[in-house]
Amino acid sequence: MDGNLSREAMTRELEAMKEAGIGWALFLEVNVGVPRGQVDFLSQKWQELFEQAVEEGERLGIKIIMGSGPGWAGSGGPWVKPEESMQHLVSSEVRVKGPGKFDLKLPVPGPKTPFFGENTLTPELKQAREDWYQDVAVLAFPTPEMDSRIPLIEEKALYYRAPFTSQPGVWPYLPPPAEASGPAGSAIKKEKIVDLTSRLKPDGSLDWEIPPGSWTIRRFVARNNGAVTRPAPLPGLGFECDKFSREAFESHLNHYLGPLLERIQPDGSKPGGGWKMIHIDSWEMGAQNWSQNFRQEFIKRRGYDPLPYYPVYAGCQVGTLEESERFLWDLRKTSSELIVENHALEFKEFGRKYGFKLSIEPYDMNPASDFDLGAVADVPMSEFWSDGFGYNSSFSVIEATSIAHITGAPVVAAEAFTAEGKEAWKKYPGNMKNQTDWAFCQGLNRLIFHTFAHSSLDEKLKPGMTMGPYGVHWDNRQTWWPMVRAYHEYIARCQFLLAQGKPVADVLYLIPEGAPQVFRPAPDAMDGTEFLPDKRGFSFDGCSPEALMKLAEVEKGQIVFPGEASYKLLVLPAFETMTPELLREIEELIQEGATVIGNPPRKSPSLEDFPDCDLEVEGLAKNMWGSLEKPQLAEERIYGKGKIFWGSDLNPETVKSDSNPLQARLYPDYVTTAGILEKIGVSPDFSCSSGKIRYTHRSLTEMGQEIYFISNRSGESVDDVCTFRDGSLRAELWDPLTGERRPLEGVQAVEGGVKLAVRLEPEQSFNIVFKKDSNVAGHHNLSAGISTSPENAADNRTTAKKRTAEKNQSSDQIAGS
Repeated sequence: MDGNLSREAMTRELEAMKEAGIGWALFLEVNVGVPRGQVDFLSQKWQELFEQAVEEGERLGIKIIMGSGPGWAGSGGPWVKPEESMQHLVSSEVRVKGPGKFDLKLPVPGPKTPFFGENTLTPELKQAREDWYQDVAVLAFPTPEMDSRIPLIEEKALYYRAPFTSQPGVWPYLPPPAEASGPAGSAIKKEKIVDLTSRLKPDGSLDWEIPPGSWTIRRFVARNNGAVTRPAPLPGLGFECDKFSREAFESHLNHYLGPLLERIQPDGSKPGGGWKMIHIDSWEMGAQNWSQNFRQEFIKRRGYDPLPYYPVYAGCQVGTLEESERFLWDLRKTSSELIVENHALEFKEFGRKYGFKLSIEPYDMNPASDFDLGAVADVPMSEFWSDGFGYNSSFSVIEATSIAHITGAPVVAAEAFTAEGKEAWKKYPGNMKNQTDWAFCQGLNRLIFHTFAHSSLDEKLKPGMTMGPYGVHWDNRQTWWPMVRAYHEYIARCQFLLAQGKPVADVLYLIPEGAPQVFRPAPDAMDGTEFLPDKRGFSFDGCSPEALMKLAEVEKGQIVFPGEASYKLLVLPAFETMTPELLREIEELIQEGATVIGNPPRKSPSLEDFPDCDLEVEGLAKNMWGSLEKPQLAEERIYGKGKIFWGSDLNPETVKSDSNPLQARLYPDYVTTAGILEKIGVSPDFSCSSGKIRYTHRSLTEMGQEIYFISNRSGESVDDVCTFRDGSLRAELWDPLTGERRPLEGVQAVEGGVKLAVRLEPEQSFNIVFKKDSNVAGHHNLSAGISTSPENAADNRTTAKKRTAEKNQSSDQIAGS
């Protein structure tokens, strides 16, 4: 807590973690209003204490994870110069009439107001932000007859991206580009734009002979976007570094982590405790739309020069409204790629030099695709708040587990049980177990409790120091701490088993192209509560277009990925736009035997290779679907070895440019999807008559074993009969609470799997481990036994042919804090 550090307390707390069964500690130093301590962040004394924490971690076997910057959000500090910071392209406007001579200074446009306001800026940062700008271009064009601006331009042009978790009304994605041309006389004619950049003098004056008519001159400059490290200790307060620039990020890392790495000389690849990982926390520094290398990167990636479209940043239409919206789509796509490649991948490569693995929480104010940012991680990570004590971020859990399943990452983590001030020590393991089991049934297998606040105060002072009002106060000052190890052991047993084998799901939802992008499945694909939604009998994952194109293969009619996750049905989003590259990949998958639900796209959302891109999409879609006109009734179309199910009554209405993404439906309802699966001969993976039992399923195919984790989500005893699609007559109950294993009697073969009578006490949970044998049709005798470590489980997996990177993450399945 901002310089409040004690050598003795650090050792005492790490020993308490060890005694309680905690194996991981994610280190962040923050300022949330606690009075400043005497140890300045990154001072020599501070570095000595961090080194001690690492050494104690090595002694105790606790693994340390270090964040990407001061505070809990982002990467920056006082060492970041304005030219290395996150930037916006802003412009000023002067209107003139010709013919005549213009020889005046053009006004310097001011910076945008920071999303969180200027109260987060020190006077020095405010001054530095006000003083710095960099000229980019000067463009002139005939003034349009009508001044009509593109709606929602501040978000479409990435000036702002509001927090999806905490601010109501934030869209999970932006609708596709407009189909219309906009009001008559409102657009700038691209061929009439004059580039006057070379005529701008160092003092900001412009020398230009104005042609006849009314003209608009716009001066474009780069400005700092106002994002600062937050909530950082005062000595760590500074600008966020440029997320588009490898060089800016490298400079930040050298200033921030360089001294610690030189001092400690860590080797994250060695077994045992100590500094083992690095981490990017939830994205809370907002959006940028410019960098010194942006124009060059845009040309390289999109194939055309963005310069004539710079007025679109200000909401002006260039060409038609659709053309301008397509440019904005390309702008956001390029931004997403640069964040992924030059920020996340750069951090991963930096860490590899020291044997570090990387975890990423890719959600909230992320201007990129959540999935693609998170897919860089060795350990994709999410966040969930204590039920009833904060925001609903369950969507991030669905995203993180989807990322892990698609990329083959064996460990998927969560910042778990964070809370607002009204929690006030109300939570304890007994009233947290139901949400714990919910997290496991979502697919999580590493919980990192938020938060264990270091208290430099005398240990007699209870409850000691807190991280302001935040967190569930998971520390050794709790009255129940001496008893908590049993709960941690329960978690460890569950996490161990849920890292074995491969995840089982049937439905793969394709996330729309573009950015920003938050994955939300069909609403009725889950039941339960809004805060604790549970997957239904046919489980699912989401997948980004990038991941589908890079990683997907078809084997035996199923779409497969690294780690052997496989899906029987691909569901397309209700968009009529799709890039040719993505459509070609989908065609290849269907040709090879995939089954797809979705209607045909009609054109590309991008200006890349325009207009040829639209012609290719139209031609390929006609070939695949037979027509672009949707039949009213659902139809099944055979294409190659695969199938396409489509039609107006099968799919939701198409998402249009004026649709509200909070109301529009991207995917068919669950009943429709389940009906298609049953039509192609697939039974639900799990069912129960009471509806009170949640589940998750892992498959150890080579060992002939299936693991079903089941949990009573009600507060009353449940006697039920459950059906397990991949079960067998040989079954064992593994109790994660006690470690007991015992055989189960009464398993019966039925249509669609096996059934088993179960009794679960309130909020009780078990692992049901099925061992395949010849008593069930289609099953063969396979060797029994559970792999002794998650590392072995990961190493034994085969990989899809398109796999591009190793994802075998070592994963001691102990609770974290």
